[in-house]
Amino acid sequence: MSTHQYILAESAPAGGAQRSRPRLRYVSYTHYSQEWTSQLHSHTCAELFFITGGRGDFLIREARFPVGISDMMVVNAGVPHTETSQNGSPMEYVVLGVEGLETVGDAGGYALLDLTAEDAISGCVRILIQESREPRAGCDQICQRLLEVILLRLRRRDDFALSEAPPAAAGSSRECNLVRQYIDDHFKENLTLDQLAGLAHINKYYLSHTFRREFNTSPISYLISRRIQESRFLLGETDHSLSQIAQILGFSSLSYFSQSFRRVMGMSPMEYRRRRRTEKGVNIL
Repeated sequence: MSTHQYILAESAPAGGAQRSRPRLRYVSYTHYSQEWTSQLHSHTCAELFFITGGRGDFLIREARFPVGISDMMVVNAGVPHTETSQNGSPMEYVVLGVEGLETVGDAGGYALLDLTAEDAISGCVRILIQESREPRAGCDQICQRLLEVILLRLRRRDDFALSEAPPAAAGSSRECNLVRQYIDDHFKENLTLDQLAGLAHINKYYLSHTFRREFNTSPISYLISRRIQESRFLLGETDHSLSQIAQILGFSSLSYFSQSFRRVMGMSPMEYRRRRRTEKGVNIL
């Protein structure tokens, strides 16, 4: 997968109105290649996907949606998703990572739109690609303004609804959010509580306490849940053996993987695979 990403600089809001305005965090342009890996993941901000070439599918939780040129997929923060390209028609798309925004039209935290007639939005996306590929003075401001034009055009539609994401609760821990994001990005690695606490520069006992207070689970339990979430995709969509999946996801042994999966899902990994294959009409030995 060939990806170009431009990350906008952090900027302090000037006033109350500015503080609640959706903010563009990054612009990415992705083109399918043979090394494309599709794994469920989530982000701390909403993502707006604009399909600019080819065809493929979005997998959101356990639902699959075919997409093609001129389609747009919006995925809220924290919603597990991944993308796959169709053989013979390599998919290309632009992603806008937007903080302080969410779609409210679907209880699942996502929305799929056809932008065939939205020439103004397509034009803004083209300029965003140009600006982010060769950033010059004023690039961040131009990209932010283009996002605002896109959002204004989207809000005119009768079949789509956007809302400002609720602000973080009072007392929200920046350190805990940092640790959670790090786990989301590195859950396949051999992470320990000491490492995570060191990353956030806080005591590991304090991290455990505040993380549980904010997310109702411990950092290590969250890590295990994140791995189990990914294992569900691998069990249902690949032919990897259980041992391979355990190794891919950073479990120390197959027995630990099976034990953790059963505790979270209430069934063994093999039973889950059988059920998923049965639902899809695929035979499994």
